[in-house]
Amino acid sequence: MGSLASERKVVGWAARDATGHLSPYSYTLRNTGPEDVVVKVLYCGICHTDIHQAKNHLGASKYPMVPGHEVVGEVVEVGPEVAKYGVGDVVGVGVIVGCCRECSPCKANVEQYCNKKIWSYNDVYTDGRPTQGGFASTMVVDQKFVVKIPAGLAPEQAAPLLCAGVTVYSPLKHFGLTTPGLRGGILGLGGVGHMGVKVAKAMGHHVTVISSSSKKRAEAMDHLGADAYLVSSDAAAMAAAADSLDYIIDTVPVHHPLEPYLALLKLDGKLVLLGVIGEPLSFVSPMVMLGRKAITGSFIGSIDETAEVLQFCVDKGLTSQIEVVKMGYVNEALERLERNDVRYRFVVDVAGSNVEAEAAAADAASN
Repeated sequence: MGSLASERKVVGWAARDATGHLSPYSYTLRNTGPEDVVVKVLYCGICHTDIHQAKNHLGASKYPMVPGHEVVGEVVEVGPEVAKYGVGDVVGVGVIVGCCRECSPCKANVEQYCNKKIWSYNDVYTDGRPTQGGFASTMVVDQKFVVKIPAGLAPEQAAPLLCAGVTVYSPLKHFGLTTPGLRGGILGLGGVGHMGVKVAKAMGHHVTVISSSSKKRAEAMDHLGADAYLVSSDAAAMAAAADSLDYIIDTVPVHHPLEPYLALLKLDGKLVLLGVIGEPLSFVSPMVMLGRKAITGSFIGSIDETAEVLQFCVDKGLTSQIEVVKMGYVNEALERLERNDVRYRFVVDVAGSNVEAEAAAADAASN
């Protein structure tokens, strides 16, 4: 066990307002509690939700805000009641860092559906402090919300699995969509979508990528191994594909019509919404009624499912396709992500970025 430290000052990159621009920010972490794990951040993936939060797209952002919820790091200290982890372990931290532990979802180990869950950033912890995410040198996290990165999985590869990977794995498992031979659709080929193709293929599914243009056809089929590619604006192709899919994983994070995709589903097919969209979606009820189809949603995955998907990826030899960048490039990366200019996930090399030195330089420049 590492020696318990008092409050420590750390450096992260924070948004100060709804422009979403990140810059170095110094703040203090809480004391290491009995069940806390202190994590030196090695890598942190960049998710589309980081843009939503940093730019206040959902109307609930609080500043200063250090984003980042796909965190992989090294344990540097543990509290006296921590039994699962030790100094030197490589671990992951995802979207949730707290829950009530008393409600039905918590008791069922699906704590991501707890109404009192605590987000890894842009939230308030039980001690009244704001939570800050993984675009920072260090985090302190309760051991319940930490997962061990299995041997055989590079830390930078593991980062996107803590959000994008488990986000597609969880609904496939929960809705019984793991049987080999199923025909699935992946709507949107971004960070979540590309993992959807890989996970579904590894489960033995016939996978169709659905996109708004043909630009990603070669990537989807030649690089990711999709079986088919469907352009949603091609009316003839969409009509030919009607009633052909058992499920669609909808990863699109902006407003879009649902009816064209409902038409692709077989009897009892499921359209699973994963994108965070801040305005209502609509459809006419016969599109659902006449095929006993279901529109449903899923939100990330549990801690147990996160551990499962990490091991699943090791067992199946799956990796995420990433572009590793330094912290100083994070604003450009966010801008590129917003215009879908990344294949398929940015991962920030936090430990290799010397965020403390960058913060000192920024402070000196402002004085």
